[in-house]
Amino acid sequence: MTLKVSDIGEKELIKYIISHSSTITPDDTAITSFQNTNLISTCDMLIQSRHFPDNMSYFDMGFKAVTVNVSDLAAMGAEPLGFLLAIALPKDLKISHFKQIIDGVTQACNYYGIPLIGGDTNEASEIIITGTAMGLTDRPLMKDTYNKGDLIVVTGPIGHAALGFELDVLDNVYVKKALKPEARIREGLILRDYATSATDITDGLASELYTIKKDGFGFMIHEEMLGITDEYKSISEGRGLDYLDLALHVGEDFELLFTISRENLEKLPIDCMVIGEVTDSDVVELTLENGFVERIRNEGYEHYVSE
Repeated sequence: MTLKVSDIGEKELIKYIISHSSTITPDDTAITSFQNTNLISTCDMLIQSRHFPDNMSYFDMGFKAVTVNVSDLAAMGAEPLGFLLAIALPKDLKISHFKQIIDGVTQACNYYGIPLIGGDTNEASEIIITGTAMGLTDRPLMKDTYNKGDLIVVTGPIGHAALGFELDVLDNVYVKKALKPEARIREGLILRDYATSATDITDGLASELYTIKKDGFGFMIHEEMLGITDEYKSISEGRGLDYLDLALHVGEDFELLFTISRENLEKLPIDCMVIGEVTDSDVVELTLENGFVERIRNEGYEHYVSE
């Protein structure tokens, strides 16, 4: 049997690349020593048919292309330095739509305080936007430097974008989260002085927990701490969806997931939500509202996997 990329998925492809390069940092971004500090660099590719819902505006496409990259800088606690834009477009795309994409990119760069410094253009059968973001930090926030007893915390509600993708209304908090996500760059800069580790939630909470898990450590998440409202449950149920599945396994929230000592949490000057704690169980678990404990599946959004 000849294996195809769809048989193993994105994360296994990345593992293969990392195993064949001694210079890649297996974290949210690359980390390069640079003039007595660290250059933080990351790139993300967004493809119209995979990453942009049908009801997303061209402006929001451009804004999101910057957001997904800046979110990685935020997860490392990096000051934004510069953004590169590579964009491939169908030759019949209207100029007005192209301008809306670029307006989204430039306004996002202004919003995050990261200058657009260059890039490339090309032709493709659909819109493809690849962004590269660079930043600087003396103290990168790594994703696996937590300690037993640390609290597991998020900077905002999770699962909102996942539900928003399922809705066809426009003026809705969940749809807004899906179509207009924002990176937590300010929070990332603050967390450098308080958190023990951090990452951002792109592929779903469960997937991110398994990504940051190291041998001998585990995580206990509490359903009652996830902030899932009755409204959220009702809307999910009305569409035949499992609310916990949406909250745990879909992603696209771009909130920061971080660990912090109980002492530092009391000093933390930003709003956040404690959802669990680091354990030595070596498993990722969820305490349900009824008190039962179950393992959390290692599932999340996955490129290449056939639907």
